[in-house]
Amino acid sequence: MPTLFSYCIPYDNGSAPNPFWGLCTLTICKPVIRRVAKVGDWIVATGSAKHGFSAKLVYAMEVTEKLTLAEYDEYCKAKLPEKLPDHQSEDYRRLAGDAIYDFSEPVPQIRKGVHDESNRQRDLGGQYALLSSHFYYFGDNPIDIPRHLSGIIKQSQGHKSQSNGHHFNEFVNWITSIGYAKNIIHSEPKDRSFFTSEKGYLRRCAQCDKEYDDIDEILTGLDQK
Repeated sequence: MPTLFSYCIPYDNGSAPNPFWGLCTLTICKPVIRRVAKVGDWIVATGSAKHGFSAKLVYAMEVTEKLTLAEYDEYCKAKLPEKLPDHQSEDYRRLAGDAIYDFSEPVPQIRKGVHDESNRQRDLGGQYALLSSHFYYFGDNPIDIPRHLSGIIKQSQGHKSQSNGHHFNEFVNWITSIGYAKNIIHSEPKDRSFFTSEKGYLRRCAQCDKEYDDIDEILTGLDQK
């Protein structure tokens, strides 16, 4: 039986997940989910109370491919260079590129992007990149989750998985039948202003993600009822 992972996304700047260029990817942050998720599983993120998005769906993705981070680096170089971060670009989507680690050297090098050395252990500890060619991304205009699926909502750090088992088919049936087109950006990331209004966006993104992932790792294995 596939697994439904759900978590609360505290910051959504377009890097984790990265829903751009027709493929939704999760390659940084959420190291626990990236290690254990399998092809056929679904990952769901609900909004945070600080944004007024509690109980609302920010994105959902079916894992359609799972690559090692080194394989993902090669994939992006060959097929999807837009996912390589370009800190000189005026397009925030390029600033949010999630192919941050360059594996052309024996020790992976960090490209200038939303993470820095403080995130290395957690990013690489996730081991894998999760790719989706079947996703729904609502960004700063999230949609309400129906009452019968309220059990999947995670309000704090960590994630739910095992306790979502009886909701898997219900969720997939719901998200695929409510009329939203898949694989497009229905609304922009809430925190895209990290890139457009702050000179220190690199440091801020790295620090925010580090703090959140520290707690996520601590909660590993506590299924997160």
